[in-house]
Amino acid sequence: MRPTLQSIFLSASARPLWRLVFLLLLVFISYMALSPAPPKGLGSSWDKLNHAMAFASLAFCGHWSLSSRRARWFALPLALLAYGGAIELLQLNIPGRDGEWADLLGDAVGISVGLAAAATLLSLTKRPT
Repeated sequence: MRPTLQSIFLSASARPLWRLVFLLLLVFISYMALSPAPPKGLGSSWDKLNHAMAFASLAFCGHWSLSSRRARWFALPLALLAYGGAIELLQLNIPGRDGEWADLLGDAVGISVGLAAAATLLSLTKRPT
């Protein structure tokens, strides 16, 4: 039997895999954001786009890793925004790194895009076939 979008994204059995991907993304993004000299060639040449892509990925994966609607639509975005803010504050103390408000705005845009993508996919899985 061929897996459906609903079985891949919404099933309770898929949630642990989404949590693992979410945690791996957190580790990778934390390393990239807090390393004094992150590897070159990863991401785009525009820093704000890197922030948006990273946080869109986190929001998308985080959405599928949670079972509660309140956690998905309220707690997750706030937690990710707080995480982005913490990164910017920590970067103020790392040589060669700068904390910027514009980076936090890029994070917020990414969170919105990631949740919008999850909502779109959710609506597609609910449609009758």
